Order: sequence, then C-alpha cells, then structure tokens
Amino acid sequence: MQRLPVKIIYNPDSNESLNDRKVFGGNPDGMINFTRMKYLWALNLWDTMEANTWFPREVQMTGDAKDYKLLSEPEKRMYDLVLSQLIFMDSLQTNNLMDNINPYITAPEINACLSRQSYEEANHSRSYAVMVESISDNTDEIYNMWKTDAKLLEKNKYIASVYQELSQGEITDEKLLLALFANQILEGLYFYAGFAAIYALGKSGKMLGSSQMIRFIQRDEVTHLLLFQNMINSVRKERPELFTSELEQKVRSMFRKAVELESSWGSYITQGQILGFTDAIITQYIQYLADRRLEAVGYKAEYNVKHPIPWVDGYASFNEQRTNFFEGNVVNYSKGSIDFDDF
Repeated sequence: MQRLPVKIIYNPDSNESLNDRKVFGGNPDGMINFTRMKYLWALNLWDTMEANTWFPREVQMTGDAKDYKLLSEPEKRMYDLVLSQLIFMDSLQTNNLMDNINPYITAPEINACLSRQSYEEANHSRSYAVMVESISDNTDEIYNMWKTDAKLLEKNKYIASVYQELSQGEITDEKLLLALFANQILEGLYFYAGFAAIYALGKSGKMLGSSQMIRFIQRDEVTHLLLFQNMINSVRKERPELFTSELEQKVRSMFRKAVELESSWGSYITQGQILGFTDAIITQYIQYLADRRLEAVGYKAEYNVKHPIPWVDGYASFNEQRTNFFEGNVVNYSKGSIDFDDF
C-alpha cells in the first residue's frame, strides 16, 4: 500500500503531463483548466450539474403545510424521521467531501466536480430548512430527532464511523479507494428508503411540494453517485493492482452492511402502515439498488433480485433528458431534467 500525501494546491514546479494525471497519487500544478482535461466524463458531469441548478425557494410548499396537518400519525412520523435522516446525511457529506476526499484527489477537473457537489449538498440542507419551516412551528424538534431517536442515531453513528475510520491515521491508496466506495454507497443506497417514502405520499396526492423537492435532490444525488462510480472505474484502469480479491471482499462486506442497515431503516420508518411498502418489498428494493451499484463498478451482483417497485423510478424521473455519463455523452441539457432509467 502506498501512503498518499495531501495534494499541493500551488505547485508551479510540477511537470506532470495530461497522460500522467491520476485520480489520486498524482502531482498536479493546482490549476483547474477546463480546456485541458484527461477525464472528459468530469467535464460532461460538470455541465450536467450546472444545467441542473435549482433553488429550494422555487418549490411551492403552501399545499404541504395543509397536507401535513391531515396526515395520519404513521405518515407524520415517517415524514419527520425521513427529513431528519436526510438533514444529517447532507450535512455530513458537505464536510466529508472537502475535508476527507478532495484533499487527496489529484485531478483538477474532479476537484471541480467535488466542489460543485459540496455546494449541492449544502443546497439540499437549505431545501430541508424550507420543508421543515413549511410544516412545523417547532423546527428544532425535527433537527434534533437524530439525537433523540435511537434507531436514527444508530444508523447515523454507523455511517459517520465508516467515514471517520477511513479518514483517520495514515491515508493509503487502498484506504482512499475504500472511501470512494463508502461514498458510492452513501449516494447510491442510504437516501433511497427515505426518497421512496416521500414519493409514496406524493403518489397518494399528499405532500406534493416535498415530493418535488426530493425529485430535485435525487437528481443531484444521481450525478454524485456517477461522480464516485466514474472515479472508481478510472482508478480501476490506472491502478488495476489495487483491485484484489481481498478488496472485493471488503467492498462486498460494506455493501451487505449497508443493505442490512437501510432495509432495517425502511422498515422502521414505514412500520407496515404505508400503502405499498412491506418489509420484504423494502429489503428487495435496497438489494436491487445494491446490485446495480456493484455492477456499475465492475463487480457481479450480490443478490440477483428484480426491482419490486418500478413506479418509484417513474415517479422520480423528469423524463426530459437521456444521459450516458460512462461514455461521456450528455444530450439535451435542460433545467429540471435527468433520466433515472439506468440507475
């Protein structure tokens, strides 16, 4: 394993060529030059993220204030828990990207995308504030729920502990690679039980403003997922020796734990009282997502299950844009659009 230093942000003595550029372990001069990029997928991803710019105050939340008062107690409980969990994860990710990931990434175009992602995570935090303020006079109750609800605290502690373990002590190439997988898991699994729960309310004609807000947030999270998957796949090409059978077992163990945690969380927030969501359906949905994430980074599926609730993807989709990030082609940029078919 190779120890990785923090990159030098001003490095005029660098003579690194474009071909020598690496996701990590390189020697960049520190300049972000969008006219000279090795990773063209990063430029396409940046353009998509920029085109998808949105602002929380654009979403009409007036109807949600009325709907919230009419929700059943199980629906209110689910909504509050989901919101509190999402608040935690985007807060965590805003800091994690800048403190634990970006300092070790040595491709300027990827640094730019990570910076954009960090802004978007903070924008999500702003959107949750808009949602909370629209439905509750006591905003602290929802913001502090992650400290008072034992199940939520358990989930948050585990997610944070993985990030902390991979960011402490000597940072090696394997440890950073595992951190990329941990971020892929967060972006690709840990949001999705909550997203589906909000969409279930929207499908029933309730909390439509919240559903729209979550659509915007999920569209961003898809680009964040693709960012980490592309980084992993680029490292696989540059450093194939890192992708040992031992690494695969560690990655699979991380995915299995994440599936267990997110499935349990989905069951906890719905408690068998939300139409269309049984414990079995929730577990199969998270397993299905895990398979897709594994396949996206060159591993075989772990669970081999079918999508149990395909309506969720249709409900989330803006249906205006088809995107193939892995080949670097983005067609028909337009605000408020992305295709979820392949994710």
